[in-house]
Amino acid sequence: MRSTTKRWKDALTSARTAAVAAILCGLLGGSGAAQAADAKREAEPSGKRDVAVTVYNENLGVIKDTRTFSVAKGVSDVSFTDVASLIDPTSVHLRPLGSATLEVLWQDYRFDLVSTEKLLERYVDQSVQVATKDDQVREGTLLSYDGASLVLRDTRGGLTLMNRAEVRQVSLASLPKGLITRPTLVWRLRAAQGGDIPAEVSYMTSGMAWHAEYVAVLNGEAATSLGLQGWASVENRSGATFDDAKIKLVAGTVHRAPTPRPPYDYMERGGIASKVSEQMAERGFFEYHLYEVPLRATLSNNEVKQLGLLHADGIKSVKKFAYEADKDAAKVMVTVEFENATANGLGLPLPEGIVRVFQRDTDGSLELAGEDRIKHTPKNETVRVAVGAAFDITPEKKQTDTRQISQRIQELSYEITLKNHKSQTVDVTVIEHAYGDWEIVKSSIPAKKKDATTFEFAVSPRPETPLTITYTVRIRT
Repeated sequence: MRSTTKRWKDALTSARTAAVAAILCGLLGGSGAAQAADAKREAEPSGKRDVAVTVYNENLGVIKDTRTFSVAKGVSDVSFTDVASLIDPTSVHLRPLGSATLEVLWQDYRFDLVSTEKLLERYVDQSVQVATKDDQVREGTLLSYDGASLVLRDTRGGLTLMNRAEVRQVSLASLPKGLITRPTLVWRLRAAQGGDIPAEVSYMTSGMAWHAEYVAVLNGEAATSLGLQGWASVENRSGATFDDAKIKLVAGTVHRAPTPRPPYDYMERGGIASKVSEQMAERGFFEYHLYEVPLRATLSNNEVKQLGLLHADGIKSVKKFAYEADKDAAKVMVTVEFENATANGLGLPLPEGIVRVFQRDTDGSLELAGEDRIKHTPKNETVRVAVGAAFDITPEKKQTDTRQISQRIQELSYEITLKNHKSQTVDVTVIEHAYGDWEIVKSSIPAKKKDATTFEFAVSPRPETPLTITYTVRIRT
């Protein structure tokens, strides 16, 4: 059994070796053929390869791969391997560096990769050797293969039908033409001079994204300051590994033209790789913000790598309480707010992401207070993080009256009661909404209009002393 398995592995190894040999034979000609108009060469880098990767927020990466091409004078074919399997072939751009000039006559993206199914499909009407699990060996012409079973015709004309589950190994003479082992770009180039020419190949690929996560540590119960650390998690599921790459991250929404290409599925996640703690440099780029990683790093395929985004301490903050019955009539929510300003130790655009807020317990251990998602926040704007619900502040809202003044005018009266069971007075913002043509005609506490549908009350309930707000809103329809 072991010897049979070994023969099967040897057959596969031979097939892959033959595949590589076939590709090389097709792309590498002899010295005489290299001088001909249809000479073919493979793009093997004779110097150091340089890779730069720019990752956008959603399912997009731009790759810049610089290598040295060995190009024949006149017309020649050049191949380029180690590209992302999710590449957008229509976005490929070849740019020679230096004084050399190259004319691209056409380009191909070849992705018909070797697999068991494709090998057998290509071998229909050809001779194969099949070893079964009961150690019988059958040789003949493969007439049919549908993924579940195959049909052989022996030398005497007899037919053998075999279920795939019965087959231990299939031996093939060589690799069918057209199958390759790695995705490959192929150009037909015209060059005025032959030799080694450095060139940059750029292209777009799906299967890449990044998102930000933040850890905020409060200085205590009062939450008068906090420390903030940000990470950029870069996902690479493009089908290629980018070694020692220069990495840039773009924050913002880039408009993409509609495409019939199916969206990439991010349900399956890769593992967390080692973290890079150097803080990134940030700068404006078009109408977005670009973050440049100071150290080169390797983005392996099927990996999530965390890169240091920012680190700041002593950021002044404030803890606020808000009650918005339209969102949750039974809870007073707690938010932590701070100014994203240079004077406050920040002052740089914060990409959209999750902020996890921690506070140290009396024993010194960090405990999670809550988490929230923030939007892209420019500098000099306020960051508001909803942490959770206040346990010791209880609200109650009820409608106390309805009056129909006329056919189009109605008055609604409400009562909101807040009970503070904490040991100190707290400030609470009560947020209410009205729609249409409305006005507050009566209230026990002055209301502040915020926008066309929102008004607020600022109150400070004392410990164990219920505070009640009453108001009447008139609505014209």
